[in-house]
Parts: sequence; structure tokens; C-alpha cells
Amino acid sequence: MNSQDQPLIFELSKEGRVGHSLPDLDIPCESLEALLPEEFIREQAAELPEVSELQIMRHYTALSTRNHGVDSGFYPLGSCTMKYNPKINENVARYEGLAYVHPYQAEDQVQGSLELLYDLQTSLAEITGMDEVTLQPAAGAHGEWTGLMMIRAFHEANGDTERTKVIVPDSAHGTNPASATVAGFESITVRTNGEGLVDLDHLREVVGPDTAALMLTNPNTLGLFETYIEEMAAIIHDAGGKLYYDGANSNAILGIARPGDMGFDVVHLNLHKTFTGPHGGGGPGSGPVGVKKELIPFLPKPVLVKEQNTYRFEYDRPKSIGRVKPYYGNYGINVRAYTYIRTMGPEGLRKVSEYAVLNANYMMRRLEPHFDLPYTQHCKHEFVISGRRQKKLGVRTLDMAKRLLDFGYHPPTIYFPLNVEECMMFEPTETESKETLDEFVDAMIQIAREAEESPEVVQEAPHHTVISRLDETTAARKPILRYQKA
Repeated sequence: MNSQDQPLIFELSKEGRVGHSLPDLDIPCESLEALLPEEFIREQAAELPEVSELQIMRHYTALSTRNHGVDSGFYPLGSCTMKYNPKINENVARYEGLAYVHPYQAEDQVQGSLELLYDLQTSLAEITGMDEVTLQPAAGAHGEWTGLMMIRAFHEANGDTERTKVIVPDSAHGTNPASATVAGFESITVRTNGEGLVDLDHLREVVGPDTAALMLTNPNTLGLFETYIEEMAAIIHDAGGKLYYDGANSNAILGIARPGDMGFDVVHLNLHKTFTGPHGGGGPGSGPVGVKKELIPFLPKPVLVKEQNTYRFEYDRPKSIGRVKPYYGNYGINVRAYTYIRTMGPEGLRKVSEYAVLNANYMMRRLEPHFDLPYTQHCKHEFVISGRRQKKLGVRTLDMAKRLLDFGYHPPTIYFPLNVEECMMFEPTETESKETLDEFVDAMIQIAREAEESPEVVQEAPHHTVISRLDETTAARKPILRYQKA
């Protein structure tokens, strides 16, 4: 039994109960056996629970109420933009003409879908200041790899094969150095200065004739705007490298600033973050990549083009890095993003970022007296605080994250970025009300007070969740992945 006395489905099992109704087998048994390899034919029936249909429904409905998501509660993950997914997006994605289109249909039968995708490409190019966009990549990290492969192809086409290094700030998303490595580059770290920004002097030291690119997000992972971005772009370009924009933090700049105007040559966007495609539970995602003019020949093929009033896929692209995903990306997420852009319009997208920045700064200033604030300047869409003060009392950041579960909140990102001790990273997004922010901040303040007055309450949390505090080391090394009889 679990902590809420909700029996598991196997524990409900009683011999003879049936919760399914299957049609009669209309294939002769001897034919069925001929279709299946012998090693896949059971010698005895599978041990499955015997329960009624009503018990099955109640079991899975009860399980569903334990899931946490943006539709059920505040989800302040820093650097992940877990914001509300408007239901109009879901409605449009379910239109028969969109939901039932098949990827192998002839182009002349799906002109409406191709027009939608082309318009989305065009909109994203305008929003980012790029010259052309591909929708193929399936997620942000996939977009990073795609962009880096185009940069690699560009340098190789110019005979510049010695450019083997990609520079990444020490506060970068973990996918940045990983993507650089997978793309065949060596990752070089550039330091962050005392203001939380890229150290320009150190950048000049690490840049050289072997520099292929600098990977950067602006605002950066600390939620701070890189005010010297034009100087950084000049340093990289003067050395012959390219500037890559990690679009994970685009929710801070929509309609206000464009990576292309800052000097970036390549940009990826997370449609499942900034443009409200749902991405809880690991997917699905969509990571379109935009490029400046000189990188267009290297875009993944096929490239969606428009000729007069007709849309088609162009395959004759001799310099292309090739196809990176079948069927031209995650179509359903692209439809949702297109709907979001058309619903919001230019002014609406600008307000998204204005309110996201306002919410983050409001939360940060309310929390500032109760936690250590490593960077005191105004933030953008997200910010970091440190639990160093609480650590001295024996309460770790992990303990405070666990305690938040008792208040019904999903914890923020913790221990990231790595260059902030006992880090907690928050992104409230623009979709949360002031009341929600105040209630969350009040819970954080109470936890800070508990760390001083009754630290054991925090150290032993959570107290009111379905699953109590886990032995995380054992859970990671020896996970229980299936039901075990007592």
C-alpha cells in the first residue's frame, strides 16, 4: 500500500474479474502460430491483474491526479519556460485537415499544410532576424547540433578545416558543450565575470584561428542580458568564427530584440517552450534553426520553398548537411506554434516578454532579503538565488526543493548553473498571476524561516506527498522498474 492508502492495480486483483471485452479470434490458431516466431509464443499465460473495468478506470484516474503540470500548478523551472499552453492551439492542431494529413501525401494534396509551415518559417525568421529557417530539428539540443553541423560544413566548404573548437560560457546550458562534442568539435570554456556576464578579456584569450563558433544565449543562463554582445560578435567574426544563439531564453526578448541584430549567425528556437508547445514528460519538441544568408546553402534538405502561389520541397541542395529528421519536423508542435504567433500578433509577443521580465524581477526582489542574491542587477525572464545562507544552518538547496512539494509546487531548477553555489533558478513566465507569485514567494519565505527555527522540518521533507523522501542514490543506481509482490 502507498502513503495515501490507494491500492495498486495488482493488489486489487481477484480471480475471475474481467475488465475487458475482446472480439472473437477470427484467425485460425495454426495460421497465427505461423505468423509468430516460435520464441515469441508464450508457453503459459501472462500474469496480469484480474480487475473490473470500473477498478481500472478509478486506478488510472487516481494516478493521473498525481501528475504535476502547468495545467495543475505553478511550474517555476528556470531555463525551461514551462508556461501555459493555450487551448486554442490544441483545438487548431485537431482540425481534421491538419490532424489527419499524412506525411507521404503528394505535395499538391497538402498545399494548405505546406503554406502553414512556410508562413511559420517566415514568421520565425522575422522574429529572430534570420534570413531563412528550417523546421526539421526535433528539439532544442537537436537544433544545436544541426546549427553546429552547418557551421562545420561552412568552414569545410571554405577549406578552413582547422577550426575545431567551439567556445561555451561556464554558465551555459549543459546541452551546449554536449552538442559541440557530438558535432565533432572540442568544447572550450570561457569564464563569467563578477557581473555574471562573459569575461571579454578571457574571450579574447581563448579565441584564435581554430575557433569555429561561440555558443551563447542572450539573456544568459543567469537571466542577465549580455550587454557587450556586439563586442563579442566582433571578436568572434574578426577571428573568422560564427556566433551561435541558443534560443532557450527567447521568452525574454520577443518583439524587443532579435539575435540577428546582435550579430548571431545561427539561432535555434524551442517551440515547445517559448511558443507554447506542450513539453512536459520529455516531449514532443521542436527546435527550428535560422541562419544568415551565407549559411543558407547548408540548411538540411529538403528545404520548403514557395514559387508564385505553390509550395514544394526542394531536394537539389548540393551543399546541404542532409536530412536531420523525417517528415520535416514535428508537425503538430509546429501547428501549435503557428497558432500562438497568429493569435498573439507582434504586440502580443512583445507583451509576453515584458510581463515575463516583470514577473521575474518582482519575485527576485521579494526573495532577496531571505536568500543570497549573487547578482543584484535587474534580471530578464529568470533569475538565480543561492542557498548558501541556509546551508550554514544544515539545510541544503535540495532540502528546500523537497519542502516545496509539501506546498503543492514543483521545485525550481536546482544546482544549475554550476558556477553558483547552492543554486536555485526560477522562471515564473508571463502567464502567472501576481497572486500565484505571492503565494509561491510566501512559501519560499516560510521555508527560509523553517531553516532557521526548525531545520529538521526541511531536512526531512516532503511530508505530505504520495511518495515520501527517497534514498536518491539507491533510486538512481538500483531503480525498481516493475511491480514486485510483497
